[in-house]
Amino acid sequence: MVNPFEFLQEVRAEATKVTWPTRRETLITTGLVILMVVFASLFFVAVDQGLRLIVTLILGLGH
Repeated sequence: MVNPFEFLQEVRAEATKVTWPTRRETLITTGLVILMVVFASLFFVAVDQGLRLIVTLILGLGH
């Protein structure tokens, strides 16, 4: 059986090896993610409206 105390010591030792991003890196990455979300949403809105227009024209519901 594994010793829980030993396990926690190993977890803590591994956690000290983690390289955390700087505040600047975090802000830049967050900004890029927000920018990509905006571009993706605009792209999908454009595709959705284009497909809606095509389907409407094909089905003749635009009268």
